[in-house]
Amino acid sequence: MKHDRTKVLINFKKAKSLLEKIIEMTEKDKYCIDIMQQNLAVIGLLRSAHQMLMEDHLKTCFSSACDSKNQAKKKKMIEEILKVSNMFNR
Repeated sequence: MKHDRTKVLINFKKAKSLLEKIIEMTEKDKYCIDIMQQNLAVIGLLRSAHQMLMEDHLKTCFSSACDSKNQAKKKKMIEEILKVSNMFNR
């Protein structure tokens, strides 16, 4: 299935741009709090992108797998969701 990932891509590009700024700020020995604030902005963008991807996955791929009669496919999807959720919560 093709998904609209425009907003996700925008968040990734913003995060990339901010990371480049953070690297430059760190190299120039800028004030720690300013660097940390930019870092938190990147974390927020990545969390948001993750959430959008998860919602899209649950509405499409996961939903499709649950609707199928293929028990192995259902089990695999559930395991994947649990794995990603555990990684996210670390």
